Amino acid sequence: MTSTTCDGKQPLSARSFKAIGTTATVVVGDPAAAHAAASALAEELRAIDLACSRFRADSELQAVHAGAGRPVRVGALLFEALETALDAAVRTGGAVDPTVGNAIGALGYDADLDEVLARPPSPPRALGPVAGYQHLQLDVRERTVRIPQGVRLDLGSTAKALAADRAAARIARDIGGGVLVSLGGDVAVAGPPPPGGWAVGIARESSTPVEDVDQVVAINRGGLASSATSVRAWRSGARQVHHIVDPRTGDCADPYWVLVSATGASCVEANVAATAAIVWGEEAPERLARLGQSARLVRYDGDIVSVNGWPCEVTA
Repeated sequence: MTSTTCDGKQPLSARSFKAIGTTATVVVGDPAAAHAAASALAEELRAIDLACSRFRADSELQAVHAGAGRPVRVGALLFEALETALDAAVRTGGAVDPTVGNAIGALGYDADLDEVLARPPSPPRALGPVAGYQHLQLDVRERTVRIPQGVRLDLGSTAKALAADRAAARIARDIGGGVLVSLGGDVAVAGPPPPGGWAVGIARESSTPVEDVDQVVAINRGGLASSATSVRAWRSGARQVHHIVDPRTGDCADPYWVLVSATGASCVEANVAATAAIVWGEEAPERLARLGQSARLVRYDGDIVSVNGWPCEVTA
C-alpha cells in the first residue's frame, strides 16, 4: 500500500527513509514542518526497534526471552506493545498471536529480511501449533511480563502499526497540523486532514508508483493497513513462504487472499483486521463483517470482495 502526496488541491510535503526493515514516510501540509516531522518519526522508530526487535541482541524483547520462566520488568513502550499484541490476539480469537516467534524462525525468518534473502534457502524444519497467547502473562501494576521457557515472541506487525499511531499523534501535537505516517503500508493519520481527506493508494507493494496502484481511497482519521502474502516472502527448502503465520499450524497462512486492506479507528486496529483475514482464509469476509471494519480482499484468482462499505468503484 502506498500513499499519494497531494490531493489535487493542496500541496503536501513528504519525507521518506529506510527504517525497521521498511520504508517510513511522513506527509504534512506545512513544508516548514517536514524536517521536524521526519525527525520525530525517526526517533519513534528507533525507540520501537530497541524495545521490540527480535533481531537485535540488545533489545528489551530479547531480555524477556532470556528471562523466560520468570517475570521480567520492562519499559513502558515494550509493555504497551505487549498489551497491544495481547489485545490483538484476544480480538481475533488467536489468529494474530504474539507467540509465533519460534514458528517464524523455523520458516527461516530469523534475521532481517535482506539477510534472509541473501543466503541460501534454509532446510525445512518441523512445524506445529504455537504455544498460544494465553501463555503471555502481563502484570500491569509491576509492569512485568512472563513467558514460559522455550517460547519466543514476535510482535511484528502490531508493533509497527503501534509505532505509526504513536508517531502520527506525536507529530500532530508537535506541529499543530495534520499528518500522515506510513510504515511499509501501515498508515496512521492525525490532526486536521487536507480537503477531501488523505489519499491512499492500495497495492501489494508499498513502493508501487501512484499511477500503478489498484485503487485510491481517502481517509480522514484513524488508520488503514494492508497485508499481502507475496510481500516479505522467501524460500524455505523448496517452497516459497511468507511472514504471516497461522498459529494453528505454525506454518505460513494459506495464500487464499493475496492482499487484504482494512480501515480502523487506529492503524493497529486496521492492521489486526488485515492480518487476521489472511489467517482466516475463506471465512474472512464473514468474520470481518462482525468486526465492523471496512475491508477489501483480493483472492488468489483475482476476485475482489468488499466488506462493510469499502468503496468498490473508486479506482486509480
